[in-house]
Amino acid sequence: MEKKAILLGASGLIGSNLLQQLLISHNYKEVLVVVRKTLNIQHPKLKQLVVDFDQLNKQANQIEGDVVFCCLGTTRKKTPDKEQYKKIDHQYPIDAAWIAYSNGATQYHLVSALGANVNSKVFYSKLKGEVEKDLKAIPFKAIHIYRPSLLDGHRSENRLAERLMISIMRVINPILIGPLRKYRSINIETVAAAMLKKSLEDTKGIFIYQSDKIENIA
Repeated sequence: MEKKAILLGASGLIGSNLLQQLLISHNYKEVLVVVRKTLNIQHPKLKQLVVDFDQLNKQANQIEGDVVFCCLGTTRKKTPDKEQYKKIDHQYPIDAAWIAYSNGATQYHLVSALGANVNSKVFYSKLKGEVEKDLKAIPFKAIHIYRPSLLDGHRSENRLAERLMISIMRVINPILIGPLRKYRSINIETVAAAMLKKSLEDTKGIFIYQSDKIENIA
C-alpha cells in the first residue's frame, strides 16, 4: 500500500536529500513538507504546508500522514540563543509528533546524533537525549531513531572548520574498525536512504541505529 509521508526539516542537509528520495519512491503517493518558508520545488506528489512552528496547533488538522520523518535541527552559529535552539531541536519535533500521532500516523523517524544522552553534560548531546526520551513516551507503533556521526555532504554554508574535519575523517575512516566504526563520518544520502528503507518495514517498537548500523541498512 502506498504511504503518505510527513517531512519536517525538508530544507536541511538530510531532509532535502530525503525529500528527493521520497518523491521518486513508488512506495509513497504523497509527501507533505511542513516548512517555515515555501520550498522552490514542484512535484505532483509534493504538498507544502507553511507554518509558524510556535503555533503548530493552529494547522494541526492538516498534518496528516502515515509516516513522520523529522530532520529538524539547527547550529549554534545560526541559533546562538539556547532557548531558541531548544525550541527547534526539541519542542518542534515533539509538538509535531503528538499532532501527527493524534491524526493517525503510525511511524516516527528522528534524526538524532551520535552521543545523544539525557545525562550528558554537553548541551547538544543532552538536548538530543531529551528529545529521544520525550519521543519514546508517544505511543507510535514504531519509533526509529538515527544517530549519525559527522555528516559528509555538500553544504550551502561555508564552514571552514567543518570542511577540514570532513577531509580529515575521509582519511581516518578506514582505520576506524570494530567498536570504533560508528565514529566514521557518514554521507547524507546514506542516512536518508536508511530512513526511507526502514519506513517500508512493518515493525513495532523503538529502534536506535548508531552510525555504523545506518551504513549497513542503506
